[in-house]
Amino acid sequence: MTVITSRSNPKIKLARALRQRKTRQESGLFLVEGIHHVGQAVEASRSGGCEIDSLYYAPDLLSSAYARELVEALQQRGTPCHAVTAEVFTSLAEKENPQGILAIVRQHAYTLENLTPQNFPWGVALVAPQDPGNVGSILRTIDAVGASGLLLLENSADPYHPGAVRASMGTLFWYPVVSASFAAFTAWARRHGYHIYGTSAHGSQDYREVQAYPYPRILLMGSEREGLSAEQRQICEQIIRLPMQGHSSSLNLAVATGVLLYHMLENGPQ
Repeated sequence: MTVITSRSNPKIKLARALRQRKTRQESGLFLVEGIHHVGQAVEASRSGGCEIDSLYYAPDLLSSAYARELVEALQQRGTPCHAVTAEVFTSLAEKENPQGILAIVRQHAYTLENLTPQNFPWGVALVAPQDPGNVGSILRTIDAVGASGLLLLENSADPYHPGAVRASMGTLFWYPVVSASFAAFTAWARRHGYHIYGTSAHGSQDYREVQAYPYPRILLMGSEREGLSAEQRQICEQIIRLPMQGHSSSLNLAVATGVLLYHMLENGPQ
């Protein structure tokens, strides 16, 4: 077994560069770090949910039998698996006390044209979210309620940012995530007859009063700071609000989306 010992090794330099959005966009690759997340990627890759480009692992750091099984499974499959020293791996890892395993995964190239009411009956559209952790957390909730995927509109946080990948807890590998302009989203939604439900602190209806969310449907959420603009609210069938009883005027984006997704689950066709 050959062990990479230099931080200047070209493979190591590429893996490290994937911390940068520009490199992720140019290469179509992203990093998946940690035993649980790599395990989810391996599971998804077995059914075509994702494609693992390569694996990096530090034998001296791998104390988990499951992690060693993941390495062996990928080696048997023919995936390039590179052993590195603990020092080199630490230079790749974002987290302190790394678990010694990291995968490079190919991004899915989904577009709006791939989505129809048949394969995307309901989902979430976020306008310019800036926190990668919110993007990942919302994907995790989409998985929990059985929704279809996530649309990121305008200048959004990167869904393949390490923070988004980590917060998604592996659900990123299973669902379409599409980036588009708001104009393209509007045209697509109208063409396919989507019911769009927007949110605003000044919405005309308390979300608990909405009794039906017919398919196909989209929950449209504004950015963390700005919410939905007047133009964005105009395309919505209904503008709903979450009641706020305390001093704060709004909830965290991922929390608010979670509340509304569960309400849509309970009050829509099953």
